[in-house]
Amino acid sequence: MLMSSPVTRTAVALEVRGLTVSYRSSPVLWEIDAQFPAGHLSAIVGPNGAGKSTLLKAALGLVPADAGRVLVDGVEGRAALDHVAYVPQAESVDWDFPITVREVVEMGRYRSTGWFRRIGRADRAVAAECLERVGMAGFGRRQIGQLSGGQRQRVFLARALAQQAPVLVMDEPFAGIDARTQADLLSLLGELRDGGGSVVVVHHDMAQVRAAFDWTLLLNVRALGCGPTAEVLTQETVRAAYGADVAWTP
Repeated sequence: MLMSSPVTRTAVALEVRGLTVSYRSSPVLWEIDAQFPAGHLSAIVGPNGAGKSTLLKAALGLVPADAGRVLVDGVEGRAALDHVAYVPQAESVDWDFPITVREVVEMGRYRSTGWFRRIGRADRAVAAECLERVGMAGFGRRQIGQLSGGQRQRVFLARALAQQAPVLVMDEPFAGIDARTQADLLSLLGELRDGGGSVVVVHHDMAQVRAAFDWTLLLNVRALGCGPTAEVLTQETVRAAYGADVAWTP
């Protein structure tokens, strides 16, 4: 029987308060206030250069913030990292690194075991269970670079699940994968949400966000709306974010 989704202890999975980030003194995010409720499938949307990926990276301490606070499951600072699992953009991964699928997923257990301890039988069982959950149980000995884009995304989701963190954040997980894999991945994220898990995804497909995501942050350097998706993604707010000439399909 597959594991259930870890759940948060608080009503808010991820919260940023007054988050400001700049690159070379140019603001990328400006005083962002946003909350992502627990037990929801949440999206971060906005045009290219809006700061979507930067928001996730700043929340995880991967890029420095000029100002602001971040809380994950009500926890602030380095201790918050124990409450969140992260799936980066596929383009940021070295796919030529000589490592197998099984080893990639087992890396998700290092936070609990420590980097210098051998993975034990229980941790290997968790990794195997996570591979099964994403439909990759038969690929454990395959080198990660030999997989298709969709298969790689499944493996990195399995690694995140192996961390058994209550909050999952993903940066553009649907980019570069075929429609069937997108549908399968979206179904799995829905199962995580329905099991009490909290998922926050940077996404670019507005129609898919409106169809499948409960909660949305609309971003363009500043927060233009954060709340239930149907209330945030209106014709007026989307055009304010993307420009007056953006196509709109209700």
